[in-house]
Amino acid sequence: MNNSTRWPCYSGMPALSDSYVRLLHASPDTPPVDIYADGNMIMGNLAFEQITEYVPVNPGEYRIQVYPAGQTDNPLIDTIFTVPPERSYTLALVGRMDDVGLLPIPEAYLPMVDRRSTYVRFVHLAPGAPEVDITLPDGTRVFRGVGYRQHSNYIPLNPGSYTLVVRVANGNGMPLLTIPNVRFSPGVVYSVYAVGLPEGEPRLGALVATDGEY
Repeated sequence: MNNSTRWPCYSGMPALSDSYVRLLHASPDTPPVDIYADGNMIMGNLAFEQITEYVPVNPGEYRIQVYPAGQTDNPLIDTIFTVPPERSYTLALVGRMDDVGLLPIPEAYLPMVDRRSTYVRFVHLAPGAPEVDITLPDGTRVFRGVGYRQHSNYIPLNPGSYTLVVRVANGNGMPLLTIPNVRFSPGVVYSVYAVGLPEGEPRLGALVATDGEY
């Protein structure tokens, strides 16, 4: 985000009470969008699979409106989002275009961490995909039973390169997606988002985002 994307009530340097918000476009058939908070554009032309940096935001209530890029009539989304103090969120555009919504995904606070480890969670934002397990190629489960619009807890992993397999969580473990060679660094917190469609275009895929460092 650049200076034109500053939230309407935020100004100056971050304060200790600031929260942080970033935006993610995960609606597979929704075109690029402009996003407004209290009538001010905070992000323009955000396309599918794009995720912004975090920006500091004063706690409070905001009216969020989402329009197809370049339009200001008939919003796709018109909702209220309340930002609590000292929290971080990803606001994700989710669902198919005919029922698109805005999903606030809270980032975890990890007060006691091992800085030699990496911390990872899985977020299921793929409409039409079933509940899934995430495993290693040998079948070892990393995350179990994550449904659509749900996310796992963060777990510690040894830093390194991983291949993750997204499998149907109904007992047969049919693979839906392989995410190869994902590198997780020590002292970094990650979210792995499943996006796209299990059938049709855009195809099911993954987005790996950094939630923070410690």
